[in-house]
Amino acid sequence: MNIKSGFTNWKSPSNIALVKYWGKKENQIPINPSISLTLNNCHSNTKVSYSKSKKGFNYEFFFHSEKKESFNKKLDVFFKRIIDHCPSINQLSLKIESENTFPHSSGIASSASAFSSLSLCIYEIEKIINKNNNDFFNKSSHISRLGSGSACRSIYGPLAVWGKTKYFENSSDDYAIPLKNYHEVFFDYLDTILIVDHEPKQISSSHGHELMNSHIFRKDRVDQANENIGILKKSLKTGDLKSFIKVVEQEALMLHALMMTSKTPYILFKPNTLQIINEVWNYRKKTNLNLCFTLDAGANVHLLYPKNEEIEIKKFIDNNLSRFCSNKKYIHDSISEGPKSNNG
Repeated sequence: MNIKSGFTNWKSPSNIALVKYWGKKENQIPINPSISLTLNNCHSNTKVSYSKSKKGFNYEFFFHSEKKESFNKKLDVFFKRIIDHCPSINQLSLKIESENTFPHSSGIASSASAFSSLSLCIYEIEKIINKNNNDFFNKSSHISRLGSGSACRSIYGPLAVWGKTKYFENSSDDYAIPLKNYHEVFFDYLDTILIVDHEPKQISSSHGHELMNSHIFRKDRVDQANENIGILKKSLKTGDLKSFIKVVEQEALMLHALMMTSKTPYILFKPNTLQIINEVWNYRKKTNLNLCFTLDAGANVHLLYPKNEEIEIKKFIDNNLSRFCSNKKYIHDSISEGPKSNNG
C-alpha cells in the first residue's frame, strides 16, 4: 500500500454530563446511560502528522509543545483497543500535538475533549488511507469511547446520549448519538465554569469508576439514572426549566455522594465548592432566575442558565461568586454544535 505523508487537525470540545455516567464494565461500557451538554470554549486542538513507518507502529505525543511521555500509558491502551477499527495505523509513525484551552485533570472532562479530538484525527487518517467511507462521526464516537468513556459524547452537539436506554430508540453502549428533539430555550444555553481548584485531582475518574463495581448503592444508582434520563428527556423537549434544574442538581450531588460512600471513600469537593452551591440556592430562591449548578468529578462548578437571563446572572457571578474561585478565575462557555475540522 502506497502511503503518503500528511496530517489532520481537529478541534473537539469538552462536555458536561447532565445525567452522570459513573461506573463501567469491560471495554469502557457504561453501567448506566447518560446525557450531556456539549461545550464550545473548553476544547482540545489536536494535530496528528503521519508517515509510513519502517519499524511498525510508533508515536510521539506533545502537550502544549512539550513532549509528554507520562501520557503514553493511556495512549498505549487506547491504540491497542482501536487497532481492529483502524488497521492502517499498524503501518504508521505518528506525531501527536495537542493543547487544551482549560486546565486538564481538574474535573472539566479534559480526557473527553482530548480523546475525541484525537479519535477524529485517527479515523480521518484511516478514511484517507483505506478509503473508508463508513459513518465518520459514528465510528469516531465508537473509538473515542475506547480512550475515555465520556469522549464519545463530545463527538456530537449540542446534546448527546450515550448508553442503551428505552427512552432513545437508537441509543447504544458502544457510541453516543445526538439528542435532536429539544426546546428552543436550550439552543443557546450558557455554562460558566468556576475554577475552584486548577490542580489535578487526587483521585482519577478511572479509579472512581472501578469503585462502583463493588458499591453498595450500585443497583439503586443504575435505576435512578435510567429514571432521570426519562425525566430529563421530557424537560429538554418541553423547556420545563424547573424540572431540568431539579434533575441536573440531583445528579451532580449524587455523583459526589457515590464517591463519599465508596468502599474507599474520597471527597473531591473543596470548601468553596459548597459555598458556591449555597450561594446559588439562595440566589435562585431570591430572584426566581433559572440558574443551577452541576459538577463533574472534581471541585469545579458548572453554572447553567438560559441566554435570556445572562446579564443578571453574569453580574451575580462576578460580584458574588468569583471570590470563591482560584485567582478569581472562571470560564464563560456555551452550548455548541460539536467538533470542527481545522484542515482548511
